[in-house]
Amino acid sequence: MKTIGVFDSGVGGLSVLRALLAEIAGARFVYLADSSHAPYGERHSWQVVERTQRIANALRQRHAIDALVVACNTATALAIDSLRQHHPDLPIVGVEPALKPAAARSHSGRIGVLATRGTLQSARFVQLRRRTESDSARPLHFLCQPCDGLADAIERGDLTATQALCERYIDALQTAAPESGPIDTLVLGCTHYPFASEQLGALCGPAVSLIETGTPVALRTRALLGLAAGASSKPAALKLLSTGDPVALTRAAQRWLANAGQASPLQV
Repeated sequence: MKTIGVFDSGVGGLSVLRALLAEIAGARFVYLADSSHAPYGERHSWQVVERTQRIANALRQRHAIDALVVACNTATALAIDSLRQHHPDLPIVGVEPALKPAAARSHSGRIGVLATRGTLQSARFVQLRRRTESDSARPLHFLCQPCDGLADAIERGDLTATQALCERYIDALQTAAPESGPIDTLVLGCTHYPFASEQLGALCGPAVSLIETGTPVALRTRALLGLAAGASSKPAALKLLSTGDPVALTRAAQRWLANAGQASPLQV
């Protein structure tokens, strides 16, 4: 049985883990929330790279993982190239804002992107945006909004702060909308943000499609490892670890995942 390591700066990567559990049968999953160092999106790039390397080493040495899913947009943007250089024998799957799926879904070509400041300022995101624009047969207009504090509010389960920040950033997108009209597609460019999709959807209205990345990441991971399709329903197939408060991860997993167990502390 293959073991798949999944990590994020906190609980946001559970949105990707949820998709992995839904798409992959017959695998073990080890999820690590680096909550003692969250949020990554507001840290220096060298700090994110250092944490990512330490976590990858720990998951390989202590849990013998066969693949690693970097379930964090910021860590993918800033550290995945370094990870692949240091671990050339390990299949590594990252997440990135779903610009291409959004471009395919959008009717108007006006697309909002919510992400951390670290993701939006990364060279990887700039390259992704340029590729998506150059590959498109029509003009695309991306409105990119850094969302300082939103991942942290979701991480803490602070519904009041989450609602207020969602309102602030959706209002900023609407204010910045081009003269040709408002956005019709919104990219959730942080793995935390799907857990605020209800609030974001209500603020945007039914005319705006919300795009996240969990399922494409799960399908890519399954293909790399040659695993069977189907849901992984065995409770014993999932291990939860946290460098911070394991109770917070346990509560989040119980809220957002089926068959979630108790999280354990881990020093990395």
